[in-house]
Amino acid sequence: MIENSKLTVVGAGAVGSSVAYAALIRGSARHVALYDIAAEKTEAEVLDLAHGAQFTGSSDIIGGADISVAKGSHVVVITAGAKQKPGQTRIELAGVNANILKSMMPQLLDVAPDATFVIVTNPCDVLTVLAQEATGLPYERIFASGTVLDTSRLRWKIAQRAGVSISSVHAYIVGEHGDTEFPLWSHATVGNVPILDWQPLDGQPKFTVEELDQIAVDVRDAAYKVIQGKGATNYAIGLSSARIVEAILDDEHAVMPVSAVLDDFHGVSGVALSVPAVVSAAGAVPIRETSFSGHELGLFRRSADALREVADSLR
Repeated sequence: MIENSKLTVVGAGAVGSSVAYAALIRGSARHVALYDIAAEKTEAEVLDLAHGAQFTGSSDIIGGADISVAKGSHVVVITAGAKQKPGQTRIELAGVNANILKSMMPQLLDVAPDATFVIVTNPCDVLTVLAQEATGLPYERIFASGTVLDTSRLRWKIAQRAGVSISSVHAYIVGEHGDTEFPLWSHATVGNVPILDWQPLDGQPKFTVEELDQIAVDVRDAAYKVIQGKGATNYAIGLSSARIVEAILDDEHAVMPVSAVLDDFHGVSGVALSVPAVVSAAGAVPIRETSFSGHELGLFRRSADALREVADSLR
């Protein structure tokens, strides 16, 4: 566990503020800082969060428009950037947010040279590759939140249908955090039972392949539905980001599907894609022994090709 731990959240919009809020409530870090160039907005968010300090345990909150608030951070979560508009894909955001990140990373490294960086800004996979190349940071120290949230969405839907708690569902979304993501159905279980063999306790029929295909589509498109209705996704990504921070600061060695730059992972190199990885104080290390069915491996390489094409267009 990192003593006197400090988390800085970059970006005081809906997502960044929700990450800070979740981190304070969960006690993810001893000190939380919120940084954004929009001074008035940032100061207001910090005040609002600080006013609830009586109810959030021992963590404290600071923030402002001066990047020095990030000084000495152990983890930096980056949420800054243009937000996704209704009907807009994550990839369409790439150009604008890539430029924002490239200009910001050297400044953040100046004040927090030893931090682990978690990129939440979309398209997070592409931005992770570009930020790693721009900084030269080791692969494990700069990675994206990836499909941690997508995996939570998947497990929630399966748990509802299976009639069990979410913690009893073991399944992952992998690949791009976006339109080419897919579930690793070959490893999905409810308890220790393969998902297609699970018999729901309420008398409902077993899962079918067609039903699982539809669940995968619903999970993939979940963000679009939320954005259409309320303009942004923020609560769930705030919680999932705080959970990643805890795995780092508490040196948990937790297995999470984060998105790190891959090096000959099933033949894929030079792109960031979500795969199960061990997350600890050292950062994120993909689990190389993760196996895929033939169909899943084809989907994984398709996802890699799509992201490589976008990254190449921005270099």
